[in-house]
Amino acid sequence: MFIQTEATPNPSTLKFMPGQAVMGTESPADFPNAEAAKASPLASALFALEHVTGVFFGADFITVTKDDAEWQHIKPAILTTIMDHFVAGLPVMHAATTQGSVHAADTQDDETGPDAEIIGAIKQLLDTRVRPAVAQDGGDIVFHGYRDGVVSLHMRGACAGCPSATATLKHGIENLLRHYIPSVTEVRAVM
Repeated sequence: MFIQTEATPNPSTLKFMPGQAVMGTESPADFPNAEAAKASPLASALFALEHVTGVFFGADFITVTKDDAEWQHIKPAILTTIMDHFVAGLPVMHAATTQGSVHAADTQDDETGPDAEIIGAIKQLLDTRVRPAVAQDGGDIVFHGYRDGVVSLHMRGACAGCPSATATLKHGIENLLRHYIPSVTEVRAVM
């Protein structure tokens, strides 16, 4: 098994590509801490390594976020952990995992209210234009809500804590949404 690595715009996060499906067609999974990682044997094994502070699973990649340690010191252990997991044929997620804590879930469910059409358009643009682009950088952006022209988004994986996240939100996503949906006036990140 050969695992490729790729730098992300976030210097604290590295993208690992095992050459096979990680989440496949399932929703991406975010593990911001060791407690959340209990839902996944692979995430738990990665959090057991010193200096790992976050794990994110995309369709065919894993991003790992570290503390202030140097990548050359911790990358070999991460590669070994990922390789051992896949070679052993272990599941990425525990079978009994509940969807709520690790998978993306829209938090604004008012699809029938006065803003339903706007929310639908926002979600469509995010799913077709934004999420594929940020997935290439090892991250994900999830719709959180819309109210009075303000779109709230949750950044995950390499996007969380990235130095260029503000520029991505303001100059990229906000401009895109404002162009196609004139009622959008601002985009904000939420935790």
